[in-house]
Amino acid sequence: MRKLDHCNIVRLRYFFYSSGEKKDELYLNLVLEYVPETVYRVARHFTKAKLTIPIIYVKVYMYQLFRSLAYIHSQGVCHRDIKPQNLLVDPDTAVLKLCDFGSAKQLVRGEPNVSYICSRYYRAPELIFGATDYTSSIDVWSAGCVLAELLLGQPIFPGDSGVDQLVEIIKVLGTPTREQIREMNPNYTEFKFPQIKAHPWTKVFKARTPPEAIALCSSLLEYTPSSRLSPLEACAHSFFDELRSPGTQLPNSRPLPALFNFSPGELSIQPSLNAILVPPHLRSPAGSASLTPPSQALSETQTGSEWQSPDATTSLTNSS
Repeated sequence: MRKLDHCNIVRLRYFFYSSGEKKDELYLNLVLEYVPETVYRVARHFTKAKLTIPIIYVKVYMYQLFRSLAYIHSQGVCHRDIKPQNLLVDPDTAVLKLCDFGSAKQLVRGEPNVSYICSRYYRAPELIFGATDYTSSIDVWSAGCVLAELLLGQPIFPGDSGVDQLVEIIKVLGTPTREQIREMNPNYTEFKFPQIKAHPWTKVFKARTPPEAIALCSSLLEYTPSSRLSPLEACAHSFFDELRSPGTQLPNSRPLPALFNFSPGELSIQPSLNAILVPPHLRSPAGSASLTPPSQALSETQTGSEWQSPDATTSLTNSS
């Protein structure tokens, strides 16, 4: 976490070691910056009130998630536990920060990884098929599940077990082909699934769901890992065009958080996308991203909340 430095990743303020009750028991304590809410709690707030979360929040939250994923993936890091509970948000400013890197790993091609990783509802199908040579695209699948959940108001694949999780996925995407299974895990040979046709995406979501949101979701929730959009390709998707329009505000009349303050490193990930990622009104004469305008400059200390938050002054995590 000391190596990660991005506006959409929770900051490590301090760490220290402490002894446990047992001999040779040592705990690493992480002191993180405080962010008052999570996407999970914000979404639950709307669900309990029988309301749909405003689409602008879906756009702002998901855009920042994809931006954080683009950054960590460029550093060779896969989060491996993307879910609403691990997305911290300030409900006033809509700033999102990715947290909980307890399952994160620097993936190395050819080096095996554990397949039993990631929270069940958000597990990519290749993990369910037991793949150990997976890529960071498992995070993209999880992000697609988060997007679908925000649009639906409930998890899109609510499986009760690993097998049931796959059944829920098949109900929507249809039965994977032999080629798709080979792409997910070449060593998996137990192909015994009933042939089920894919459910039309337009029928998966509510009638008023924006077509661009459905299109983005379908491009993220693909069986074949290499067919999924990259995080930056997701950021450049037309679903987020409203965010790139000057004058767009949050429902509380506040300006959008800083979305386009790309570092040179970010702009070098997929340069072909820069013309879309950097809005025309923010481009410098040289064609790169300009400095963040005053309207988008947000203080990290803003932590007001529209919803009741537990009292806290710092975030402390213990792990053995």
